Amino acid sequence: MNLALLFDEDFIAPDRAVLRGRRLAHLHSVIKIVAGDTVPVGREGGQMGTGEVVRLTDTEAELQVTLDQPPPAPLPLTLVLAMPRPKMFRRILQTCAALGVKDLWLINSYKVEKSFWQTPWLSDQQVRENLTLGLEQSKDTLMPRVQIRKLFKPFVEDELPSLVAGRKALVAHPGTSTPCPTHLNQPTVLCIGPEGGFTDYEVGKLEDAGCQGVHLGPRILRVETAVPVLVSRLFDACL
Repeated sequence: MNLALLFDEDFIAPDRAVLRGRRLAHLHSVIKIVAGDTVPVGREGGQMGTGEVVRLTDTEAELQVTLDQPPPAPLPLTLVLAMPRPKMFRRILQTCAALGVKDLWLINSYKVEKSFWQTPWLSDQQVRENLTLGLEQSKDTLMPRVQIRKLFKPFVEDELPSLVAGRKALVAHPGTSTPCPTHLNQPTVLCIGPEGGFTDYEVGKLEDAGCQGVHLGPRILRVETAVPVLVSRLFDACL
């Protein structure tokens, strides 16, 4: 936790916040704070700054908060991701938040097992918690938006065309002839398939909606590896 993310309910006054639970445990066990120490903080959706520990107990840390720094600029990226396996889903959420992705769409695909959609990690609370961990890792305060679409064809035909309008639109797919571009500085939509990739039919539908197929070379990567590699390749902000 490189930054303690503060939420509205943490504030007891405009410049005072109280930390409990996981964040307090981290301050105690990892940073080993004492009264008078200063820690990096940020308010969700707002500024970053510092918090001076003015009161410390086993259950609470009260901070005098100064917020005077803007968060990092978000990536101009809409990430469309086939629902990953639950065992890697948490890590992918944290990675997306840490990289600066603010617009994430989780979609269905032929190779996405129905059981993936039943994972408890898809609950609003768990999604928010893992996004928070990613923001705290990268020192950011702007919470990503996550939208879920469990039907592939209606999403691709009815919603994707408006998402890609006026933007660079890509679908990562091994075997295509075009290498993934680098150093983009424009709004971009990136579609990444499940383990095993999109089917040829799905790639065709994505291309019909305006996406261009691109590849990362001859190696086949797991989704949790492909996400940071592709995003880092596309945008200087992640290098």
